[in-house]
Amino acid sequence: MADIVIQLLPHILAALIYGALGFHFWNTRWREGENQCVACPMQTWERIAIAVALGIHAAGLYDALFADVGMRFSFSFALSLMMWLAVLIYWLESFMARMEGMQPMVLPLAAACTVLPIVFPNVHLVANASATGFKLHFLAAMLAYSLLTLSALHAIFMGFTERALHNRALKRSLSSLPPLLTMEKLLFRMLLIGFILLTLTVGSGVLFSEALFGKPLTVDHKTLFAFASWGIFATLLIGRHVWGWRGKRALRWTLAGFALLILAYVGSRFVAEVILGRV
Repeated sequence: MADIVIQLLPHILAALIYGALGFHFWNTRWREGENQCVACPMQTWERIAIAVALGIHAAGLYDALFADVGMRFSFSFALSLMMWLAVLIYWLESFMARMEGMQPMVLPLAAACTVLPIVFPNVHLVANASATGFKLHFLAAMLAYSLLTLSALHAIFMGFTERALHNRALKRSLSSLPPLLTMEKLLFRMLLIGFILLTLTVGSGVLFSEALFGKPLTVDHKTLFAFASWGIFATLLIGRHVWGWRGKRALRWTLAGFALLILAYVGSRFVAEVILGRV
């Protein structure tokens, strides 16, 4: 019993800190009232608190994934790891741009995803996890997923902000966000880096499938979703460079690519592990 509590404790603590910080940022940056501080940059203690949550979350993930010989993984750990990387990316970005207005959106999602391994504890052993090639493939895949997840969240929030501006209904709470042009530049920077990493992931999976996974490449729904997502993001980036795509069009393409990417692994693993009960 004590061992189970120790294993669960980092996930619970990290989720509580993420949730408390999400409420704090909402209360001080978004909520209309006396406590709102739209012009306040991120404070030192806020950065430290996020870093502490990231450290605890990382410790819990590492212990759960590599506690035994080999590597264990599941859709719940995939989402938890993706949101850990997403919070880390936003935390690093906050040193270069004002990101405190985005935290009330990201941190509650991180809190929810952090407890998913507790709610859905089923895991499966990953073949060839000790191979260097697989580790690089896995790292590229997780970074790509995290950046493109952030891009989707970023695009949704940009859509809300742009609509509020057009309707002249921009509340004080949205004033804590970075300027729309800055948000757009950040969106396409994340999309470009995420697309490069996704290209490496898909390319290595296709070219070195047998060496990475111990079996030849099979054309299944995961492969098709991954290729379709790659094609959508490639089209979006070309459209941005050649025709200057932005606004609602960029939002629709970003969300379409993200939806297919999620279906490529997380969705299929959720169906297999939770609905069908396969590990």
